[in-house]
Amino acid sequence: MASAPTIAPATAPLNGRTAPRDQAAAPIIVTEGLRKTHGRVVSLQGLTVQVPPGAIGLLGANGAGKTSLIRLLLGLSAPSAGRADVLGLDARRDAIRVRQQVGYMPESDCLPPGSTAADFVAHMGEISGLPTRAARQRAADVLYQVGLDEERYRLIKGFSTGMKQRVKLAQAIVHDPKLVFLDEPTNGMDPQGRDEMLDLIRRISRSLGISIVMSSHILEDIEHTCDHVVILDRGRLIANQSIRGIQELTGGDLLLRIDGDPAPFVETMRRQGLTVGMAERTSVWDEILVRHDDDAVYDVIRDAAVATGIALRSMRNRSRSLEDIYFSRITEANALDEQTAANGRMPSQ
Repeated sequence: MASAPTIAPATAPLNGRTAPRDQAAAPIIVTEGLRKTHGRVVSLQGLTVQVPPGAIGLLGANGAGKTSLIRLLLGLSAPSAGRADVLGLDARRDAIRVRQQVGYMPESDCLPPGSTAADFVAHMGEISGLPTRAARQRAADVLYQVGLDEERYRLIKGFSTGMKQRVKLAQAIVHDPKLVFLDEPTNGMDPQGRDEMLDLIRRISRSLGISIVMSSHILEDIEHTCDHVVILDRGRLIANQSIRGIQELTGGDLLLRIDGDPAPFVETMRRQGLTVGMAERTSVWDEILVRHDDDAVYDVIRDAAVATGIALRSMRNRSRSLEDIYFSRITEANALDEQTAANGRMPSQ
């Protein structure tokens, strides 16, 4: 399989975009009190969110409500309550117009095995409203862009999992949409293919100016590809912010090296309310990890060192990863549920 070339704008782009969108532009998705139930199962609990243009990660464990949200935004499912707008259009009332302006890469394997990649992607272009000749030209363009130029006349049944994922991505962008939904785009791929797919998605977003909403339960995929993240847990909104912004708001960690017995030093800091642990899971104290929530932590560390006679050898910052932030937010939400239940009130739906 040929490697993916550097992305360039397709021949005669339908909307003339050749650069990423302005991040200060109007939201591409707005929901208000969006709720979806399946019998007694609640998939979304009154979701209210505004999503900016760009590369957006839709993050959550399996069952968090990601696929339910995408189906609602595509107008494939009706909400139980609330509303959703996509690109300024009501997703329920204007579902056909929404789908004309968006692309969708499903998680499931839905490709016709007896068709060539060129025929299938061209067919999807025609379904999206392109004339036959334009659809075939666009199919050739996007298959080149996703790295399947040499394989475009082969039958799909002979493709590897990674190649099939690229075909699904090609059909999602063949009509030059303003927004593309990608549902678990690295599903079933080996590590090399996964990295190539993530790089390809990021280049498409940056070079073609197509906003993407990438649904995934893999934190590393979101962190590698996206600038903004929407985190869901059991149908609830946990976070909606730029990844960099979340990291700045939640601080980071301090890694300390000392001379002397760490035990009294660590205990003194803990009594002052700091969260302290070992940086590495070893039986000896190599670096001491201190949670950095605000600058007052420096005064506590200094006073603890003086009180215990410890000499600080080094101190360095370490930013928290998206994984740290994700589990921290989930823990906070679960603790709030437990507190609310203990007070005899049902959690907010």
